[in-house]
Amino acid sequence: MRPEKAYLIEETSNHLAKSDYFFVTDYQGINAEETTELRKSLAEKGAEFHVVKNSSLKLATKDKDISEISDHLSGHTAIVVGGDDASGVAKALGNYFKKTDKVTVKAGALGDRVLSANEVKQLAKLPGLESLRAQLLSLISSPSTQLVTLLSAPSRGFVTVLKAKSEKN
Repeated sequence: MRPEKAYLIEETSNHLAKSDYFFVTDYQGINAEETTELRKSLAEKGAEFHVVKNSSLKLATKDKDISEISDHLSGHTAIVVGGDDASGVAKALGNYFKKTDKVTVKAGALGDRVLSANEVKQLAKLPGLESLRAQLLSLISSPSTQLVTLLSAPSRGFVTVLKAKSEKN
């Protein structure tokens, strides 16, 4: 294998190692200014946008046992990787597509599972990581708040009776 090709495969593998997920997109028709705008919006979510060769991506995913992604590798291909919030990154991609009608999602992978374009859209509809954390915290703290209220009720009732009795006299 030529050293240039080995380098491209290694670089693509390094990109894929940055997160547990990646999205494969078609970037045809996007200019440098629009690419910069997309990269900025993805960077806010901790993600990166990289143009890759289809053959390099095919060989890099073969090592990760997600070679089914090769069915989606045709035309101009870029990958989006990085960040902790796959749903937030999918939302950012979806918002960019709505705004510009460019950079369509071809497929994706989450862990060792290949996602279709429709599944990536469904992922984008899920609440973000911060929202999920807030919901979990609310679920955890709600029972303890109710318990404290329940335990303090008898003493509050007793204090109310004493106060009423003292105001009567």
